Amino acid sequence: MNLLTIFLYGSLGSSLVFSFVNLVFASDISVVAFPLSLLFTAALVYCAWIQLYRQRNLKMVSIVRKLYQYLPFILLVAFVFRRSGVTGTSHGFDILSVLLWLVASILSIGMQMMLGNKRVGNTFPHWNEFQEARSQNKPSGIKRLVREILEWVDAFVQAAFTVALLNIFIIQLYEIPSESMVPEFLVRDRVVVFKTASGPRFPLSNVGIPQLRSYDRGDIVVFRNPHYSRDRQSEVRTFVSQLVYTLTFTMVNLNVDEAGNLKADPLVKRVTGLPGEQLMMVDGVLYSRTKDSPEFTVVQEDARWAEWNVAALPHKILEKVQDIPVPEAIYQSMLQCEKIKNSLHYDSVRKEILQLVEEFSSIRQKISGADTGSGAPILSPSDLFEGNFFAQCDTLSRRLLTVQGGTQWFTDFMTSWMDEIPQECFTDSTVLVGEDLYQDTNFKLNLMAKLAFGQLVVQNARLTAEGKPVASWRTDSIRTAALEQIQSLHWYFALLDSRNMPVFPPNNDLGQPEYIPHNSFFMMGDNRFNSLDMRHSYDAKIIALTDYDPYSLLYHSRIAPQAVGARDILGTTVLRFWPVNRFGVPGITGKEQ
Repeated sequence: MNLLTIFLYGSLGSSLVFSFVNLVFASDISVVAFPLSLLFTAALVYCAWIQLYRQRNLKMVSIVRKLYQYLPFILLVAFVFRRSGVTGTSHGFDILSVLLWLVASILSIGMQMMLGNKRVGNTFPHWNEFQEARSQNKPSGIKRLVREILEWVDAFVQAAFTVALLNIFIIQLYEIPSESMVPEFLVRDRVVVFKTASGPRFPLSNVGIPQLRSYDRGDIVVFRNPHYSRDRQSEVRTFVSQLVYTLTFTMVNLNVDEAGNLKADPLVKRVTGLPGEQLMMVDGVLYSRTKDSPEFTVVQEDARWAEWNVAALPHKILEKVQDIPVPEAIYQSMLQCEKIKNSLHYDSVRKEILQLVEEFSSIRQKISGADTGSGAPILSPSDLFEGNFFAQCDTLSRRLLTVQGGTQWFTDFMTSWMDEIPQECFTDSTVLVGEDLYQDTNFKLNLMAKLAFGQLVVQNARLTAEGKPVASWRTDSIRTAALEQIQSLHWYFALLDSRNMPVFPPNNDLGQPEYIPHNSFFMMGDNRFNSLDMRHSYDAKIIALTDYDPYSLLYHSRIAPQAVGARDILGTTVLRFWPVNRFGVPGITGKEQ
């Protein structure tokens, strides 16, 4: 038995078994898999085995060779169809199908080699005479035109299938859709992503090449967006859209949600957290700890990539940036806000607040007489949302001066936190509220808001007691300073979830640290104020700034950190190839260019 016979019987047998393995009785698109692969196998049997192998019809050599070129592609299409229906397939079933596909594909390559012009004569002795006779009868006219058209169509189809295989298992092209990775990537930069080492899988299955690498902090990876559902229908749409996206060289993107909006899937972000780490970010500084190093320490490398002040980028980068998320003035205000927050001492704040409470009570008694009210209700819970609260400071000042219970409410609001925190905080500045820096810094931010509010209320009370007309209040320096501080805090609240992140993974119920699981990673975009990444949820909720104050201000939060498993990482960026003037290997940030 010669090699051609082995390749022929092996390829036909594996293709036939593959066809019957994909037989399914259903009323959806998955039924296409069986007839597609079976009909193609039947064509191979007729052309390769009956006509060529048994009847020695040499006219079939080129046809059989072409059919074998298409065999891996047709079986792969059948593989996708079988998994595109409502009912899924088991992991064992997928393994069997992939093994059969591999055998058929390898043997098809063997058949193409055996039927190549240099080897086919070894099996068919009259091949050279057949070739000479055929060369003397070349088609002309319409037949020649049709033949050339078919050859062009064949070349295009084979190129498309080849690109599809490259896209699945080796490399893929992506166009950067957002500015979350500025300055490393700009909108419409095109990048090459290497996939093989990341363990690519056959479409709509979990079978594929084993993961050959792990990831280091700083690697730029492309991964599936965990915020989207992974039901079978959405996975089919994603696969088809990615195929079209690649075949059109990133020009056509069909990956849209039910509303017709483009999905942010996959994502391109940087690895910033590794397995075995617990993370925290405060004032834009990333901290980590591990079992072996239980104290949080600064992740020094992160400062190389994190871009907080886009407005300060070099002009050659800035002129290509479409959106500056935080203008320079607000950025500097944010830094000043953090500086004030970090300089707070709880004992000093307590003394200042008690002075404000005492002064307000005295002024209130002079203006409206004794206040015997209980202090409730002055504000509804929703009024403590920072946007509502700051907007009605002046109105609330007047209410507190006139409504019974205003004095008690102001006292409770300003002082209720004093019994909620460890008393050592008042004497030892190293003791943190909430036992970690994130909770402590949020608590201090809450106190800053209370101080600014208290200063404004008391100054309003002073001006009222002095009989100053409201029109003259605008020029009062104390009021102006308090209002500027309130405006600065309002801006900071809007940036809070981009600038800070609670301990992740959170400690367990016993207060013991949890860590990023094995083979999972945490990703963030470099443009931290313009990156909805693994720090955030797509849904906002209103939460308390701190749990250590019954009268804590509330704010809109998207904080919901999550890690990404290596199986959802599609590959790493290896080349930025377009535009030409930005050609290069990713890894050097715009700050270093």
